Amino acid sequence: MLLKLSRYILNTDIPLFKEVMFLALPVIISNISRVFMHITDTAMVGHLGKNELVAVGMSGMLIWIAISIGIGFRIATQTVVSRRIGQKKYPDCGTALRNSQILCIIIMLPISFICYSFSNFIVSFFLNDPEVVSICSSYFSIVSFSIYFSVSAFIFQGFYTGIEKTKVLMYVTIISNLLNVYLNAGFIYGYEKVVIFFNFYGISWMSWFWSWYEFSELGVQGAAIATLLSSFTMMFVYFLYLFAKDIRNKYKIFYKSIDLKMMKKQLIIGYPQSISEIALNLAFVTFYKIMGIIGTTQLAATQVVFTVAHASFLPAVGVGQACATLVGKYLGKKNIDKSKQSIIEGLRGSFIIMGSMGLIFIFFPGYIISFFTNDSEVIRMGTNILPWVGVLQFVDVFAITLWFALSGAGDTKFTALLGIVASWTIFIPLSYVLGIKLNYGLYGPWVAFAIFLVIEATFIIFRVIQGKWKHIEV
Repeated sequence: MLLKLSRYILNTDIPLFKEVMFLALPVIISNISRVFMHITDTAMVGHLGKNELVAVGMSGMLIWIAISIGIGFRIATQTVVSRRIGQKKYPDCGTALRNSQILCIIIMLPISFICYSFSNFIVSFFLNDPEVVSICSSYFSIVSFSIYFSVSAFIFQGFYTGIEKTKVLMYVTIISNLLNVYLNAGFIYGYEKVVIFFNFYGISWMSWFWSWYEFSELGVQGAAIATLLSSFTMMFVYFLYLFAKDIRNKYKIFYKSIDLKMMKKQLIIGYPQSISEIALNLAFVTFYKIMGIIGTTQLAATQVVFTVAHASFLPAVGVGQACATLVGKYLGKKNIDKSKQSIIEGLRGSFIIMGSMGLIFIFFPGYIISFFTNDSEVIRMGTNILPWVGVLQFVDVFAITLWFALSGAGDTKFTALLGIVASWTIFIPLSYVLGIKLNYGLYGPWVAFAIFLVIEATFIIFRVIQGKWKHIEV
């Protein structure tokens, strides 16, 4: 297996590497923008206090469980669209988009209202500290309404990536994320403090919008309102891009029709990933709960470290998405060699990004963690953990990139089953045993996470080399 893996890595195709990275670059910039938004959110809320930091972090994880259903919609849309691009069946691309958006309305709108109605019950199940529960519930109830908007935006992302219009993702994400940061500043800090905030960064002119009304700071609720408005903006701007002539006419976007046969195929492709993402995110929420049992400070440090880890994770996701598009397109053209080489070049690009970020995590952990919090204990714990995460980047690069490659080929059931089994039979039980039963504290669950990641990456590598993905019909 190692010999085959080395042949994969050493076999280079510079033009194809450029094609992968050219397609991925706008998505990478888009994802970096999203990372910046999340980092800014965490930093702004983190300076309100440790409880606020934990509350928003846990809310984000819980909301993501619901939103993660949209991962399946996005992958199904992108997989079908990229395959039809290769087959030159362009109107089918518009049909795939309409199918997914109809499913989004039917499934995600009720989920948004359920999360809002039972927000306090849901939060109380995962958190123990009454003060943190109260803060978390207020944030979660507001952001629940963003679930539908976020999943709809995911579907648009799958469509635009599939038709190789990834610059749209870059423009829309940057716009919505800048809006989120700006709204955060006003809603979190209120009339007086927002002026101080912008003055501190030397951009006092940006506070003029908030000067017409003297309103008090909203804290965590303000962050939730900003996220909700930004999510709606992202979905709406994606929709507006459909009116571009080269998109509207070529892909027959606004035809009043759906294709039930294709919709069924999209469900078959997407549902395993949706179930897997829900299971995996529930696992991470449980991981957070285990950390919360160990201690609130440990949980806060973990939240900061995961926020930082996104700085390498999401750009690599951009490369993976580009890789998935090219794999699907070349399979549609019956060019299996190009599909295989697309995986190699995608892996190479992700390795450069995640490896570089991993080295930064290893050598500069203290500088990074202190940006997010003033709590000395959180800084100390986070500084101890971040280098460990830096080492794991060199393993995670295989899991992320090859996961997207297999998804682009339509091989979603294997990756879904692997994620569910590995997270709930290895990751969570080991986290509990090492962290609580054997009393290794903060470090036990992180060791469990490393073991989980190594096992997942090993099986995905084996699946790609095995080659069954080459013969899947979409």
